Amino acid sequence: MRNFLIAGNWKMNCGISATTELLNGIKEITTSLPKGVDGLVCPPSISLHAAANVLQGIEGLSLGAQNVHFEDNGAYTGEISTQMLNEIGCEYVILGHSERREYFGETDKIVNAKVLKSLDDDLKIVICVGESLKERKADEHKLRVRKQIQAALTAVEEKDAAKVVIAYEPIWAIGTGETATPDQAQEMHKMIRSVLEGVFSQKKAEKIRILYGGSMKPHNAEELLQQPDVDGGLIGGASLKADSFTEIIDIADQLSS
Repeated sequence: MRNFLIAGNWKMNCGISATTELLNGIKEITTSLPKGVDGLVCPPSISLHAAANVLQGIEGLSLGAQNVHFEDNGAYTGEISTQMLNEIGCEYVILGHSERREYFGETDKIVNAKVLKSLDDDLKIVICVGESLKERKADEHKLRVRKQIQAALTAVEEKDAAKVVIAYEPIWAIGTGETATPDQAQEMHKMIRSVLEGVFSQKKAEKIRILYGGSMKPHNAEELLQQPDVDGGLIGGASLKADSFTEIIDIADQLSS
């Protein structure tokens, strides 16, 4: 019912030449993604235009940005607007990543403003939510994630539900080599879907894809993607190599058949 979405968040990696090289490496492996799998790459903003040119030769692989501002234009040094992303050819934007929240002070209110602006300008959104190790040990992880989702989706209309993707990223598993167990991932993804049912209708919530974003790699992708409410991955390090990124896509393809 839900196509897998395998998304690469490149973070602050790959300038223009490295972006072109990486995407050409993917194109050498495949020029068309499998029917049951959608792909997404999110390079740094400086590399988006170069990525858009190469992606014309890879069917089923979309382009996304890692961040966007909630205003159309103005005195916001270093920021980019939704209109700029539309002009480049972006379909998606990642919002509320834990690194944006921790290092750049993004609050739930800011994330919501970006959500509303992005949807208004017809961008699909990947909203990141997740808990710290301290919150998990204190058994506050579900409450934390529930609040983040409800805050991010405040005032979002049901007609826009189809443009929403949620990425669950246990912060304690990002870049640490640690991974939530398949059972832990499924428990949280199931809870997230129940929260979405409270925001939208059950029918809409069933169609929303929920990605796992905590160190998914080829060696653990299969057991994570086998979980009924895990609809793909927001991939970090493994998306920076053509062979490992396409291997995860192949694993998703096998599971969708």
